[in-house]
Amino acid sequence: MNIMDFNVKKFAADAGTFLSRAVQFTEEKLGQAEKTELDAHLENLLSKAECTKLWTEKIMKQTEVLLQPNPNARIEEFVYEKLDRKAPSRMNNPELLGQYMIDAGNEFGPGTAYGNALIKCGETQKRIGTADRELIQTSAINFLTPLRNFIEGDYKTITKERKLLQNKRLDLDAAKTRLKKAKVAEARAAIWAEEVTKSEQEVRMTQSEFDRQAEITRLLLEGISSTHAHHLRCLNDFVEAQMTYYAQCYQYMLDLQKQLGSFPSTFLSNNNQSSSTPAPSVSASSVLASGSASLPSVSNSVNTSGFSELKASSGSRKARVLYDYDAANSSELSLLADEVITVYSVPGMDSDWLMGERGNQKGKVPITYLELLN
Repeated sequence: MNIMDFNVKKFAADAGTFLSRAVQFTEEKLGQAEKTELDAHLENLLSKAECTKLWTEKIMKQTEVLLQPNPNARIEEFVYEKLDRKAPSRMNNPELLGQYMIDAGNEFGPGTAYGNALIKCGETQKRIGTADRELIQTSAINFLTPLRNFIEGDYKTITKERKLLQNKRLDLDAAKTRLKKAKVAEARAAIWAEEVTKSEQEVRMTQSEFDRQAEITRLLLEGISSTHAHHLRCLNDFVEAQMTYYAQCYQYMLDLQKQLGSFPSTFLSNNNQSSSTPAPSVSASSVLASGSASLPSVSNSVNTSGFSELKASSGSRKARVLYDYDAANSSELSLLADEVITVYSVPGMDSDWLMGERGNQKGKVPITYLELLN
């Protein structure tokens, strides 16, 4: 027998098997043939596997949405993953916001209250962006990957074996149908007894194959319990990653709030602003602690008047630093909150600045960071 003859016979046998299964399946649907039912335990295992697959897919997809809300970014990551290439690195939303804030702060001037606050907020946003990247990376490795491995690996194997079990069941029931017809024909003396014997052997063989495949499928399905235990460990890792992320974000914002809480609530950044009506001053810490209404402050008008007098005179005054300030260049003097320095005016200096001295160090300092002392 040559290879071509072998292939033709194999194709004919496969076609005959397929046709037999199709006929059996159709007759079952029409109620014209009996169907071998799976035992209750196996049916429960199959139902559990389907339920696990369904909810694993939903949880996995929604976790991806949570970690990366941008659908275009998710598609890009999927494409690069399939191409086995690394996706280009881009700023995430907190990092982009942080960069905009820093750029704006530098544009407005780090020596101004608003500019300095923007820079501090921008730096905090970028730190949150870094924490966000760490959350995504950790969650992808410890949570999403195991779920995806189950869907694309274990469950595909289960599906393959389940389909094979279905085919073996159809073969068995088709053999039973042929045996039943053979016995009816034998009773009518339409066929020889050898045909019945042949059909009985076929039933025994298909029954054996069906039982063996049912056992293989059952063993695979019983592994779902182990899958649940593994996914539980992965879920704990995901919760821990989220806990770390939110704790980091909380600490970052707490630190930022403390920095911004030391800022005076009203800054008079140019001498054209009216100083006749004092603006209310609100302490963020006092509001959070007691929930009380803000108290009016009269220090702003006093300070404004003091700065005006100082600029008009040639003398010097002591001033307390309200909050930290980092010098932008060598002509400026860095400040530390609560320290006391000597300040005086220099002809031709911008109205928002004074000359400050601390020991042998001196340089320009912004008046919005100072409180004149009596």
